Amino acid sequence: MDVLELEQYRGDRFSLEEIDRVFEKQQARRLAVAETGARERKQKIRRLHDALLSRRDEIRQALWDDYRKPPAEVDLSEIFPVLAEARHAMRQVRSWTRPRRVPAPLALLGSRSRVVYEPKGVVLIISPWNFPINLTLGPLVSAIAAGNCAILKPSEMTPHASACMQRLLRDLFDESEVAVIEGDARVAEALLKKKFDHIFFTGSPAVGKIVMRAAAEHLTSVTLELGGKSPVIVDRTGDLDEAAKKIAWGKSLNSGQVCIAPDYILVDENVRAPFLEKLRAMPATETSLLINERHAARISRLAQGATPGGRKIPLTILEDVLPDEEIFGPLLPVISYRDLDEALRIVNDREKPLVLYLFSRDRRVINRVLQRTRAGGTVINDTLVHFYQVNLPFGGVGESGFGKAHGRWGFEAFSNARAVLEQPTRFSMIQLLYPPYTAFKQKLIDFTLRYL
Repeated sequence: MDVLELEQYRGDRFSLEEIDRVFEKQQARRLAVAETGARERKQKIRRLHDALLSRRDEIRQALWDDYRKPPAEVDLSEIFPVLAEARHAMRQVRSWTRPRRVPAPLALLGSRSRVVYEPKGVVLIISPWNFPINLTLGPLVSAIAAGNCAILKPSEMTPHASACMQRLLRDLFDESEVAVIEGDARVAEALLKKKFDHIFFTGSPAVGKIVMRAAAEHLTSVTLELGGKSPVIVDRTGDLDEAAKKIAWGKSLNSGQVCIAPDYILVDENVRAPFLEKLRAMPATETSLLINERHAARISRLAQGATPGGRKIPLTILEDVLPDEEIFGPLLPVISYRDLDEALRIVNDREKPLVLYLFSRDRRVINRVLQRTRAGGTVINDTLVHFYQVNLPFGGVGESGFGKAHGRWGFEAFSNARAVLEQPTRFSMIQLLYPPYTAFKQKLIDFTLRYL
């Protein structure tokens, strides 16, 4: 499909009237989808899982056409995370959907309580351009596991990836259950005017605020996965060879266009020189282009002329410079610190990061950093790999977002935890405290306040 055909396809299919039609179809279908059990949801996820494997070459080609993303990077950073999420969900969805019994306090002796996880309904997933497959279909797995209908709005900046997902999901699901809506900011604005039951947004803090304001109009819950100036602290006890290798990989992947990429390095001044030597010696890796000329110009401006022109920019080390904005590119500022307190001060003077990286072999340093900082996540002696751990919650805090994704946390994000309490029909302990409030009942109330 060439560019002209792609534009015609998108324009013909997704007018604002079509958005209304698809939204209404999903509203009409939501209760039937909500009533599906774990077995049916597992089958849907299995279809998605198998389609990703069978259409791997098509996905690779789409990302290459969008911004020359190498096939190996597509495999590892786009396809594999969704496959891992799908496999985990298929193994666990039965236990996730099972009602969870909870004990009753003594004051409610005789009652029975449980938590029932029910679907939220019709959800909207708005995804970014940097990992269009991963960050669209990963949340979709969670939404399906929870029993929802879903409308997906991928980024218009990666049109081939969006069209690829459109074809893939159209073959797997009726649009009354899962639909892809392509288009620009006007389409996103039209979608945000709808009363969705949950919105899952991945992108910049600036756009996240727009999404949250729109959601507030309908009191719609949101999960926001936003950017974050993720720092790296390299302690004097850290393995410098490992630190250089892992930081260079974490910053080079996708040309640094990763929300959890190392944003800047704080290195102990005692090991600065050998660390920089090792970092500069890291071999260049094959990676993608920057997404467009505008983004490339922004990166060149932040580098103050230290990079070549064009959209292919190598990993560039900047010494003693720390831009105020999130870099989101292959620039790596390195700043030395005299003692750990100074490093922690630099981290804590900024917004809470999406992730904090630490390279250290000193348990006291590790514990001190964990106790004295706040971050969405923390990785010790590595970078990026926590995204692949489906048994950990993924998400930010404050400016870097809120709400958690992956595994059970993703399932819960798209679910309503419904509290159910059943009392005996004839008598319950709480009735002893009903009015009239006699002296005897006041003693019971006093006892309750003190001991129950």
